[in-house]
Amino acid sequence: MLPSDVLAATRALVDDNWGDRHGWFEFATSHAACRAFVAEAEGDIVGTAVGTANGPAGWIGTIWVDPDHRRAGLGRALTGAVIDALDTAGCRTLVLVATEQGLPLYEGMGFVQQARYEILEAAGLDDTAPADDDVRPFAPADLPSMLALDREATGEDRAHAIRRFAAPDSTRVLRVAGMVRAFVIRAPWGGGATIAPEHASARRILDARRRASGPHGRVRVGIVTMTGSDGRVRDTDRKRIAALGLRPVWSAPRLVRGEPLAWRPDWIWGQFNHAMG
Repeated sequence: MLPSDVLAATRALVDDNWGDRHGWFEFATSHAACRAFVAEAEGDIVGTAVGTANGPAGWIGTIWVDPDHRRAGLGRALTGAVIDALDTAGCRTLVLVATEQGLPLYEGMGFVQQARYEILEAAGLDDTAPADDDVRPFAPADLPSMLALDREATGEDRAHAIRRFAAPDSTRVLRVAGMVRAFVIRAPWGGGATIAPEHASARRILDARRRASGPHGRVRVGIVTMTGSDGRVRDTDRKRIAALGLRPVWSAPRLVRGEPLAWRPDWIWGQFNHAMG
């Protein structure tokens, strides 16, 4: 995918009710860690795929095929192109989030289900809610601690994205006793990676976002729930969801292939997107 393909690719996905990916495609075609592809037929874009190299881990996503070209192997070819690019980039673990339609394809390519992403939503808060003075805008001195927390939480190297997105207007950090204990960093297209080692810290970040959103807004978090061999969510994770008091709005399986990652899924409370982590 070239920058000149972005508009046509965006229109193709919008026409198929996949939402507006314009900002994401602009980023993916200009960012060195991303590998973006399109498939063409008679001059028209009929497929897309994006990968992101996060150090040892590579993410695969935005695998889309035009309805008139499905069931002909194009999805597999696009996924294979991203896999080859991420292998070349040195990624030893591949990660993706599957739709129900795409699950058989990915399992046939050697991916196995590891966990689920649960997207939860809460209403914003009015301005009478007390502010949390420990949650404040990003400052450059926060960056080393944020990078260390993120690496331990994900098992990946997302420094390339955090350095690009971190700014006072896009990022909030929770500092306790002079230490960064949690952060949320927003991407231009609306996603938000949130890392918090403790449930209480995650809640404080969430409440700060709800206050910023206002009573007519909505705030979402994305938590990781570990699953057994039967694909069912563990009871401990169900209790964690219930404790947040948020409304579930979406869920999908996380699949992996390759070397295991040393990560802490209970530290993860939000994602940039599912072709980036």
